[in-house]
Amino acid sequence: MNRRAFIRGAIETAGAAWLAARLPGRANAAGRVPQRPLGQTGVSVSAIGLGGFHIGQMRDAEASVRLVRDAVDRGITFLDNCWDYNGGASEERMGRALRDGYRVKVFLMTKIDGRTKDAAARQIDESLGRLGTDHVDLLQIHEVIRVEDPDRVFAEGGAIEAVLAARRAGKTRFIGFTGHKDPLVHLRMLDVAAAHDVRFDTVQMPLNLMDHHFRSFEHGVLPRLVAEGIGVLGMKSMGDKLLLESGAVTAPECLRYALSLPTSTVITGIDAPSILDQAVAAATAPSLSDGEVQALRDKTATAASSGRYELFKTSDRFDSTAKHPEWLV
Repeated sequence: MNRRAFIRGAIETAGAAWLAARLPGRANAAGRVPQRPLGQTGVSVSAIGLGGFHIGQMRDAEASVRLVRDAVDRGITFLDNCWDYNGGASEERMGRALRDGYRVKVFLMTKIDGRTKDAAARQIDESLGRLGTDHVDLLQIHEVIRVEDPDRVFAEGGAIEAVLAARRAGKTRFIGFTGHKDPLVHLRMLDVAAAHDVRFDTVQMPLNLMDHHFRSFEHGVLPRLVAEGIGVLGMKSMGDKLLLESGAVTAPECLRYALSLPTSTVITGIDAPSILDQAVAAATAPSLSDGEVQALRDKTATAASSGRYELFKTSDRFDSTAKHPEWLV
């Protein structure tokens, strides 16, 4: 069997699992968000994940706490966060939301920026303190956006040593990495990890209608993750609203397209009850048909061709660690 046939077969097998998980039935009969398998972890998570960045930007901290709890009550179990979001406010608010029995209801993820063992270890402990927990379910190395990032992470005294130590100590169950810049960097991170006998449980990356046409993670990375049974975490389904500014697509279309891919969860920013309603509606809607998927791709092809609406790929606007190199060390 050649590689192309192998990958196609793997995608079809995995696709059957995630599609079955979101077909209408008891899982979402009451409007609750359905669950999908998280790669080969043996864990299932909500098809939509709540992004941590936006809750830290809400003016009313108490409203952000209520919003997180409302999301969990409606079936969103995957919670995203990061050590650097809003100076730690995002983790602190999420930690408050997870009191009173909510922690056991969720799959909690956070990310760290450190590229050295010492920086990563310090950030891990700071995140746990803010989140008010002794462990996260998933710890990810954030913003792997430079060709040299994998080398720094896996160097002697690099961040991977702290991440693996955290897993051994029970501070995290699973490990992964994120990035938004270029599929080639993701593939290199996977290759360098394999050379060091490290297997990531998850990978987080942009998956959206315009990514399909330009420097595409969907084409370049997604097939490998599916073939290797690594949990796929989609992000930037709307590109921080940039895709919507094109006028080519609506927010529901963006969410439903990302959900049509073999993702474990699609992480989206939720900063108001109406946005929560929109996310839940997309996750509980019938799956897009092949024809509907193709129609969405067709109508975004021209707008997507130059990457002008995916500035996380084509500019430094979203490169937080480039603006704050001290976070890396």
